[in-house]
Amino acid sequence: MSDVTERIALVTGASQGIGRACAVELARRGRTVALAARNLERLGEVCREIEHAGGKARAFPLDVSSEESIKACVRSVLAQFGRIEILVNNAGITRDGLAMRMKRADWEDVLSTNLTGAFLLTQAAMPSLLKTRWGRVINITSVVGEMGQAGQANYAASKAGLIGLTKSIARELASRSITVNAVAPGYIETAMTAVLNDEQKAAMSAHIPLGRPGTDVEIAHAVAFLASEEAGYITGHTLDVNGGMYMG
Repeated sequence: MSDVTERIALVTGASQGIGRACAVELARRGRTVALAARNLERLGEVCREIEHAGGKARAFPLDVSSEESIKACVRSVLAQFGRIEILVNNAGITRDGLAMRMKRADWEDVLSTNLTGAFLLTQAAMPSLLKTRWGRVINITSVVGEMGQAGQANYAASKAGLIGLTKSIARELASRSITVNAVAPGYIETAMTAVLNDEQKAAMSAHIPLGRPGTDVEIAHAVAFLASEEAGYITGHTLDVNGGMYMG
């Protein structure tokens, strides 16, 4: 599918993994991409990768756990590009541990980054989206938010919350031709899953009907579709990209 309409996209957590793949794919499809994350050095590498392929990108510092950082990032993107039409809320963290022993700080850090950060970014981008009267908001949730996971109560709660947030904001913005959807990856080969040992990886793959983990590029393709003109009649939806691991 070719989509060369020039739109301005803001992708959070774009320095690596799924965020990087989403930024690269959106740029390949003609979007101008604002890359946002804490690691400016890595963002610079992604920018150069996109520009080398003929795309347009610029890096912006962002800490999604900080409301001031979120507001400053959005102001900078608007100052540079004039508008935000596509927002990909991808940035997230994990602080795993059994619920009985989970520290409150680990609970709050994950909720603040993964859920509150996505809400505040969407809120900050809304004036631009409403003014343009066209937009795509795509939240990266997780299969864990749909089916739960022992040792990840905080992460699962944050990702389940993103699904509820997606549906609610979708209803609020629909009258302005702005769609809000979520993509729920399953077991994807990223830096976040690289910490798993071979036994854990094999156990997870055994529960996937397609028999393998997914790739960040496969998630990026789903995001790019939801960000496209062709997806204009899809909103409030969670697109599962999990190889059949969860069939809700």
